[in-house]
Amino acid sequence: MLKRTLLFIIAVCNLFAQTVFAQEKSQNAQSNFSNAKVSIRFYDRTMYYPNETETNPVYVHITIANHGAETLRFKLADNRLFSLNFKVLNIKNSSLPYTDSLINARTTSQSVYYRDIALESGEEYSFIENVKEYIQISEPSIYYLEMEFYPELYKSGGFGEKLTSNRLTLEVKPAPAASASVVVPVKGKSSELLKPEPISPDQVVEQTISACQKALWDQFFLYMNIEEMLKNSSRSAKAKYQSSSAVERSRMLENYKADLMQSKIDSDIVAVPSYFEIEKTVYSPTEGSVYVLEWFQNNGYREKKRYTYHLLRRDGIWQIYKYNVDNLGRE
Repeated sequence: MLKRTLLFIIAVCNLFAQTVFAQEKSQNAQSNFSNAKVSIRFYDRTMYYPNETETNPVYVHITIANHGAETLRFKLADNRLFSLNFKVLNIKNSSLPYTDSLINARTTSQSVYYRDIALESGEEYSFIENVKEYIQISEPSIYYLEMEFYPELYKSGGFGEKLTSNRLTLEVKPAPAASASVVVPVKGKSSELLKPEPISPDQVVEQTISACQKALWDQFFLYMNIEEMLKNSSRSAKAKYQSSSAVERSRMLENYKADLMQSKIDSDIVAVPSYFEIEKTVYSPTEGSVYVLEWFQNNGYREKKRYTYHLLRRDGIWQIYKYNVDNLGRE
């Protein structure tokens, strides 16, 4: 009888110890996730255009880091869309739709194969994904990109433990016209390599107009003081900008650039001339004006206009900060 009682007590103690161990393990896992950090950055950044998932991908470098003292354990699906979820927001804060392939995969009953990953304290795990395989990006604009990581795999409806990354600004340009033939001198295709150079005011204007003709927006904005352009666009815009916080100002500048790219505002500055010629350049050490004749082809006639681009010199670089347009009639 005593032996049975002793065995019963041992069994109860063993069960209690297992329960406590399981609770501690669960608490440690939660602690690990709270000490994990997920970050994203553009990989091999280039010029991004709508659609073209394979030929013009938006590659993002993803890093999962363990900043805690304990081992970080998580699952990583072979098909990464069961571990990741990208969100792309437009300037109106609306989410872009998922791709059809992603929707079909997540709504079809199938086995999800995964690997168990363990990161010790201070270790990182990185890989690369194409955002366009997750999200339909069909229009040129300024977007805001972030990612959600599911350490216990993606559940239907997005439920479950998740870690959210930092946010990136994604600029998608209109696809260049096939007939465009103007070549603008730049240092490679990557927008990260584009740096303004100490060239003369007339060269600045010439490169800016040429970039506009090819919808090369990184080059178009390269020598443009967007802040001053916005403030000079209207009194109300200037008043709103000056009364806004730093965060709101940054958002206003991004929205202004996006609206320019889509010709929603200040359409004269982004109007595409069939050809142009620089008429006159006047400048001092700090200020300059470049007068340009531009011709625009319409149905059966051409419009001739004189553009006056006003520039300021800062740290040796000339920047366009406002402009005027005079209509010179038809030809």
